[in-house]
Amino acid sequence: MFFAALVVLTALPGAASATCAISTVSANFGVYSGTALDPGAVPVTINCASGEVYDVGLNAGVGQGATVTTRRLTGPGGAVLTYKLFQDASRAIVWGNTSGTNSRSGTGTASKQILNIYPRMAAGQFVAPGTYTDTITARASSASTVTTTFTITAIVQASCTVSSESLSFGTYANVQKDGIAAITVTCTNTTAYNLGLSIGNGSGATIATRRMTGPSSTVLNYQMFQDSGRTTNWGNTIGSSTKTGTGTGVAQRLSIYARIPGGQNVRPGAYADTIIATVTY
Repeated sequence: MFFAALVVLTALPGAASATCAISTVSANFGVYSGTALDPGAVPVTINCASGEVYDVGLNAGVGQGATVTTRRLTGPGGAVLTYKLFQDASRAIVWGNTSGTNSRSGTGTASKQILNIYPRMAAGQFVAPGTYTDTITARASSASTVTTTFTITAIVQASCTVSSESLSFGTYANVQKDGIAAITVTCTNTTAYNLGLSIGNGSGATIATRRMTGPSSTVLNYQMFQDSGRTTNWGNTIGSSTKTGTGTGVAQRLSIYARIPGGQNVRPGAYADTIIATVTY
C-alpha cells in the first residue's frame, strides 16, 4: 500500500522597501563685491510614498576645511569665499547633515514636495577676483538613502573701500609744524589701486601748496606728502602724484605726512580745509 502526500509551497510577497526621489538645481550668488548677499531660495524636490517619513541633509561641500556651519567656495589659486545654507527664510537655522540635529525631516505625500534652501554670504570678504564654486551633496533618507549633487557659484569683482581720520596740526606759531594722519584702504586680494588726495577747498590751492581757510577768508598754506621725509607730494593724478598699492584682502593702514611751512604771519583764529581721498582700481 502506498501513501502519497501533496505538499503545496506558497510564499507571501514581502513588503517592498519604499524609496524617495530627490532632485535639486544649481545655485548662484551672482556678483559679490564685499557686501552681504541673500539670494533667492534654492528648491530641493522630494517625492516619497504617502506616509513615509524622510530626512533630508546637506553635506559640508568640497571646500577645504568647510563645515556645515561655514561652507567654502573655492576660487583662483585656492582662495576661499565662505557662505552658509539655512532651512528658513530668516536664515537662523543652519542646514546640515546630522539627523535629528540640523537636517530637515518630513512625511511623504506620494507627490512632489519642495523644501527651500536659503543661502547667505557675509560681507567683508575681500578675496581675489574670479569665479568661486562649491559642490553640495543632498541626501534623502527613509527606508533607503538616495543622493544628488548641486553646484553653488559666485563671481567676485575687484572692489576697494577707503576711510580716513582727521588731521590736526594743533597750534601754529609761525614756525614749521608737522602733522600725520592715517588713511585705510581695503581692497580685494591682488587688486592694484591708486590712492589720491584732492587739493582741497582753499582758494588757489595746488598739489604743492594746499590752503586752509580762516578768519575773513585768510589762508594758511600747508602740504601733504606720501613719505616721512616729506619730499613726494600727494595729489590726485594717476601715474603722477597718487600712491599705488596692491590689495591683500585686509585693511592696509597708510600714513599722510603733512606740513605747515614756517614764516606765515596770518591772522589768529581757527583754520580748516577738507580733502577728498579717492581710491581707483
